[in-house]
Amino acid sequence: MQSSLIGKIEKAKRYAQEPERIKFSELSVKFQGNNNSYTTEYKDGKWHCSCHFFASWGACSHTMAVEKILNKMLPDEALTTQHISV
Repeated sequence: MQSSLIGKIEKAKRYAQEPERIKFSELSVKFQGNNNSYTTEYKDGKWHCSCHFFASWGACSHTMAVEKILNKMLPDEALTTQHISV
């Protein structure tokens, strides 16, 4: 293996251990809930979800779960649940 590729692999390993280096600006996922599949997105600085609960509350279990999973990789304004214990 070429030494330059080995260096990139080692750098990738270091980066993977520092998720705070990554900040999502947009994200779209298919979330398989208990009853249905939903589209959950972070776009233009706001969360969106196709579930009925989100339409009324502006947050839901799907957006909160994605926030918890990606925690350090989301910009501060995306962390709507930072004051809620999830």
